[in-house]
Amino acid sequence: MTFRRKLLAVLALTVVLSVATVTWLISAVTRRAFARSEQQRTAALVTQFRREFNHRGEEVVRHVESVAASDAVKRMALALSRKPSDAGPYFESAKTTAENAQLDFLEFVEGDGNIVSSAQSPSSFGYPEVAVAGFPEAAREGAFLKQEKLPDESALGLFAVRSTREGEHPVYVIGGRRVDRTFLAALDVPEGMRVLLYPIGGEHFSPELVIDPSSDAPTKSMQKLEPLIDVVLQSRQEATALVAWSGNPADDEVFHAIPLAGPSDGNSRPLVAILLMGNSRRTYIELMHSIREAALMVAGGGILLAILLSNWSAALVTRPVEQLANAAREVTAGNWNVRVAVGGHDELAQLAESFNRMTEDLLEQRERLVQAERVAAWRELARRLAHELKNPLFPLQLTMENLIRARQQNPEEFDEVFLESSRTLLAELANLKAIIARFSEFAGMPQPQLQLVQVNEVVRAVAKLFQAQLEAPGHAKITCDLRLYAHLQLISADPDLLHCAISNLVLNAIDAMPHGGKLTLRTHNDDGKVLIEVADSGTGLTREECERIFTPYYTSKQHGTGLGLAIVQSVVSDHGGRVRVQSEQGRGTTFVIELPAAADTLRTSVART
Repeated sequence: MTFRRKLLAVLALTVVLSVATVTWLISAVTRRAFARSEQQRTAALVTQFRREFNHRGEEVVRHVESVAASDAVKRMALALSRKPSDAGPYFESAKTTAENAQLDFLEFVEGDGNIVSSAQSPSSFGYPEVAVAGFPEAAREGAFLKQEKLPDESALGLFAVRSTREGEHPVYVIGGRRVDRTFLAALDVPEGMRVLLYPIGGEHFSPELVIDPSSDAPTKSMQKLEPLIDVVLQSRQEATALVAWSGNPADDEVFHAIPLAGPSDGNSRPLVAILLMGNSRRTYIELMHSIREAALMVAGGGILLAILLSNWSAALVTRPVEQLANAAREVTAGNWNVRVAVGGHDELAQLAESFNRMTEDLLEQRERLVQAERVAAWRELARRLAHELKNPLFPLQLTMENLIRARQQNPEEFDEVFLESSRTLLAELANLKAIIARFSEFAGMPQPQLQLVQVNEVVRAVAKLFQAQLEAPGHAKITCDLRLYAHLQLISADPDLLHCAISNLVLNAIDAMPHGGKLTLRTHNDDGKVLIEVADSGTGLTREECERIFTPYYTSKQHGTGLGLAIVQSVVSDHGGRVRVQSEQGRGTTFVIELPAAADTLRTSVART
């Protein structure tokens, strides 16, 4: 198969897969968006229902309180408190009062539970009210839902209880309004939604009880709500279900059922009704059909476009591949500075970027290798120098000690000037011995014993070590600012050698600030590496000093050995990292240690060095 045909097949397959993926993503996003919209609209409708419920309840409470506070009811209570009492004159008072108070339900009940008058059921006159035991508590609360038994049916109502006490026993006023189709029709229901109410009239579901404000009579299809109603009745918790009214998915609705409890009977609050909120899926189904049709059209057009562009793309693709091949040949010939022009953001551009990154890594590794070889050469020089200086050091010191001993035993043979000179000479010899010890330390730097190390802990230990020196009285004050990245990666390192390297950089920074300043210790991650920065606010370094500062024995200090930064470079090199300096005169100096975070890479690097 030719490259052109391969490219055509790849383009066509890419178009089909891309369209399919985008279609799936859009469908998933649309599905989630509709789900969120359904939840939000349902929550808004529930809030509206509760607000309307509370508003109607407050109206019922006000009307019942007005009735209970009326003079007629007070006179009734006063008359009924006398013995013997006669409730006959008040037989029809509840009906008249209910009409005046705009209440659908109204009853007057004596304190002993006998019904004095009932607007909705006059025949219950003189009968005991079974719920009278809960009236004292209900009289202190707001409105509540309750199933009211009427002569021919049961009705759901919003009730309130208030009492009037003009004698020894109270008279309870129980009034309410219907919660029916008119109540639900008052709700501002968004388009595509509807609200149903199911008053619980028994243990089994009855579709005739479903109240639908959009229909005068319940339909047989309401039977499909039975599983959802049963779940709510059993769990007494909210539930959601998809109801398929027909074989057309556009007719489906997602119903959210909310149980509505009545007043407490002493132990629990029985359910009296279930609020049902339906969300139509017609808009969602129609939108999904449109998305699928658009996806098919786009896929067909994309395949046609792939055929037209395959010839042009073949030439466009081969040109950067040839450039990469030529650049690879130059690298093979030894030209590591070659770069490939990066154009665009496609896979070939990424390949070109990877090639350029590879050549940069090769140059960096070569520089690191040269640096390591330079450190090894200076280490050998230091070893030889220490060996040559140690031989005459011991007899010289012994001779001076003998002279002092002779002066102490025969003071007449030596004068005071010779003794002072001897002491000065011994001090200089001690200084020479310390310098040689530094040379020996540099020459005998051990290989790192690698283990997992948290760099922040090492930096904190160094800061704590120098804290007393930074705050010592009589010296210029240097403040230490720790900026440690909390999520720093672990590295494979020798904690003692790393501590030594950072300590040398801190000492170097302190020496650069004789008049005080600010020392900053910072750590952070950078593309698979852990960076340690030691910055001072001193006078800074010149460009020439920055280029030579890591060379052994080079120093700009009056009494320095020039080995401190060489030791730092040796430790960092043994850990497979590198150290660099950034400085500007008048603005301080920053030393940056870069250490790889991958343990395997470090072990390979150490083995190579």
